[in-house]
Amino acid sequence: MPFLDIAFQAEVSRYEDPEFEEYARIICNEDPDTRSKTIEELRRMIQERGECNPRRLDDAYLLRFLRCRRFIPALAHRLMVRYEDFRRQNAYLYDCDAFGLQKVKNVYGGTLPESPTNGRIILMRFGRWDTDAVPIEDVVRCALLMDEIAVMQPKLQILGVTIIVDLEGLSLRHIAQLTPTVAGQIVALMGVSFPLPNHCLHIINYNWILHSIFYLFKQFIPQAVWSRLHFHGNDMSSLHKHIDPEYLPPEYGGHCQYVISTEKWISKIDEYKDDFIVQELRALGFTVKS
Repeated sequence: MPFLDIAFQAEVSRYEDPEFEEYARIICNEDPDTRSKTIEELRRMIQERGECNPRRLDDAYLLRFLRCRRFIPALAHRLMVRYEDFRRQNAYLYDCDAFGLQKVKNVYGGTLPESPTNGRIILMRFGRWDTDAVPIEDVVRCALLMDEIAVMQPKLQILGVTIIVDLEGLSLRHIAQLTPTVAGQIVALMGVSFPLPNHCLHIINYNWILHSIFYLFKQFIPQAVWSRLHFHGNDMSSLHKHIDPEYLPPEYGGHCQYVISTEKWISKIDEYKDDFIVQELRALGFTVKS
């Protein structure tokens, strides 16, 4: 079977690969001997504090939040509260055909396989967004769908992601669509309110327009995130100091063979989705056609 088909079958899998146990210990501070006790501590904290009402409290679900916060229950609880607040405040974003978002096309992308150091390399290329064909709500919805499916996969719960925001081609017609609400949603989806570890955020290929939009995003970026935010301009050698070119597309001076577009990713997930993914997406509010 071709590598990509194997990779996308893994993309919809909830299999806990024993080979990732050591990664989980190093990256997430996860100890198999105390895992159950810590999960129960988080469950008790949720029930006693009553600050959120999650739709699930099973072990696998709570594990997402603990892995994202190095198995510290108090931090995992705080993240869950933010996630539940996001879902409640932005319920309309889930109200769409999940697999009808292929029209977003090349705005997002990713490279395969994952880097052991950086996790999944996610590409955000907002300059490629066709503002006439795709409303900004669908651009945000597509990122939301990617996040919700990613957090279902144990491998990505452990390895996390590294995001490259490529601003090449960004113009005033794109900026005209941005509002504080949209900026807050995008920052939330980059890891502030989602149980998906984000190692670093790299901004590349920007010009004076960056100054026009950065103040919108700055107000939503927590202080703790600033140390993981890097600006490289057009200097790919600067980017390579953080990410091995082996895991980067050729356009960024890399030599990764597998660069997946939004359109390809969604079509492959649609092809390999199972009953669990369908039920989960529907429970979140997405429409999934049979």
